[in-house]
Amino acid sequence: MGDISKDIQSKFENEKIKAFINIKYTANWLNSKENDFFKPYGISPQQFNILRIIRGAKKEIKVQLIKDRMIERAPNATRLMDKLCEKQLIERIRCEQDRRVVYVKITPTGLQLLSTIDTHKNLSFLDNLSKEEAKILSDLLDKIR
Repeated sequence: MGDISKDIQSKFENEKIKAFINIKYTANWLNSKENDFFKPYGISPQQFNILRIIRGAKKEIKVQLIKDRMIERAPNATRLMDKLCEKQLIERIRCEQDRRVVYVKITPTGLQLLSTIDTHKNLSFLDNLSKEEAKILSDLLDKIR
């Protein structure tokens, strides 16, 4: 089992500072693992998040709603969607009543990619937590926010 004090070879003035540093360190570790996982699929974690949001909507969805639902608020969400369009994973649809409104829907290729990712996604590092510990961790993170 990891120990943040040993991992970064540091001592902390109190447990709250240690917890804060541990959250940041773990978030960075998770981001690194996530980036490595998605690299072979040619998408970023943020693009995966966009695809999941659109799939979950089960129909075309407004671009602004996607931006609002993203886990990691990306100021470059439009550019991320441009790249997904180029890869033919999503398709843009202009609203006929209001040309300023743009809808997005997932393509069959995008659905297939998500299905493949779902099959290969490895979250085995979470096996270190019991269901009860996972709930406690989630509740504590909610409490921090």
